Amino acid sequence: MPVALLNYLDRQMMASMQKSVMDSIPDFAASNTPQLMWGTMLGQFKWVYAFFSVLGGLCADRISRRWTIAASLFAWSAITWWTGQVTSYNELLWARSLMGVSEAFYIPAALALIADYHQGSSRSKAVGLHQSAIYLGTIAGGFGGYAATYLGWREAFAACGLFGMLYALPLATILRDHSSANNDLTTDDPMNTDPANQSSYKTNQSTHAFSTLLFNPSFLLLVAYFTLPAMAGWVVRDWMPAILRDRFELGQGASGVTATLYWQLAAILGAALGGFLADRWMAYNIRARLYVSALGMAMIAPAILGIGNATSLTIAVACLILFGLGWGFFDCNNMPILSQIVEPRLRATGYGLMNFVSISFGGFADKEFGRLRDSNVPLYVSFSIFALLALISIFLVLMIRPKPELQ
Repeated sequence: MPVALLNYLDRQMMASMQKSVMDSIPDFAASNTPQLMWGTMLGQFKWVYAFFSVLGGLCADRISRRWTIAASLFAWSAITWWTGQVTSYNELLWARSLMGVSEAFYIPAALALIADYHQGSSRSKAVGLHQSAIYLGTIAGGFGGYAATYLGWREAFAACGLFGMLYALPLATILRDHSSANNDLTTDDPMNTDPANQSSYKTNQSTHAFSTLLFNPSFLLLVAYFTLPAMAGWVVRDWMPAILRDRFELGQGASGVTATLYWQLAAILGAALGGFLADRWMAYNIRARLYVSALGMAMIAPAILGIGNATSLTIAVACLILFGLGWGFFDCNNMPILSQIVEPRLRATGYGLMNFVSISFGGFADKEFGRLRDSNVPLYVSFSIFALLALISIFLVLMIRPKPELQ
C-alpha cells in the first residue's frame, strides 16, 4: 500500500503543480499552444507507460512479482528526484517518459501478487485496500499546489524521490512471491538445462500467453470495459485542477486539493463498499463482481455529464463525489474479474495488456483535451462524449462470462 501511494503521489503532483512547473520552464511561455504542450507531455508519459506495461506483466509472470515491484519503485523514485532538476521542456518530456517506463512494471505485478495471496472471499476487499492507497496518494499529490507555493515544486519532487529509493530497500526483503504464481521454468524437461533452450522456452511461453489472452472473448471485453471509462478518469486526474482553477477562479493550492480530495475520499469509500459487496455476493452468484462493477459505472456516467455541465463549484464537487463512489466500485473489481477469466500464471501479463490499451487511449485523451482547451471548446462537449462511453461500457462488462473453475 505505501508503494501504491507513492506511485500516484508522484503522478498527481505534476497535475497539481502545473502552473508552477509551466512558469519555471520558459519553453511554455514562448509557445502559442502551451496547453497542447502540457497535454502532449501527459500523453507521452501514458504512451510509454502503456507500451512497457506489457513487458512489466511478462516480467512479473515469468521472473518474480517481488523483484519487479521493488525494482520499479527504486527506478521511478530516482526519476522523480531527477524531475525536480529539469530546466527545459525536452528534459521534462524525457523525465516523464522514463517515469512511464519505470512505473509501468508496478501495477500488474502488485495486483497479481495480491490476487495470488487473496483467493475467494477476500480478493475484492484486498484489491480495494490497495487501490485506496492509490486514492490516498492522489489526495496527497493534490496538496502539491500548496507544496509548490511554500516549499517549491523541485524540492517536493526531490523529497518524494529520496523517500521512495530508501523504502525500496527494506521492501525487497519483506515481500514474498506466492507459490501459486508458477513463475519458474518447468524443471521436468531436460532441455531446460540448456540456456539456449531456456531462452526459446521463455519466448514460446510468452507467445502462448499472448495468443491465449487475445483469443479469450471475455478478456477482450474486459479490455474494452477497462479502457472506455479510463479516458475520463485520466482527464479528471490530470486536468481537473486546471479546470477548477480557470472556471471558478481558485488558487493553485485550493484547486489541486478540491480536484482530488473529495472524489478520492469517495473512491476509498466506494472501494470498501464495492469490495465488501462483491465478495459477499460471490457466495451466491458467480457474476457478482460484474454486477457490482456495472453498478459503479452507472454512477460514473451521470457524474461525468454533471462535471462537464456544472455551473457552480458546489455542483462540480457533488458530481466529483458521485464519480469517486462509482470509481471505487469499478476499480476494486477489475483484477478480481480478470482472475475469473484468466488463469493465475497469465494475470500480470493480462493486466499489463489491459494497461497497454487503456493508458494508450488515456494519453490521446490528455493530448486532445489540451488541444480542445487551446481552441476554447466548451467543457460539456468533451465530457458528454466521456459519459456516453461510460454508458456503453456497462453493456460490455455484462457480456463477460466468468469461469467457475477460476474462483
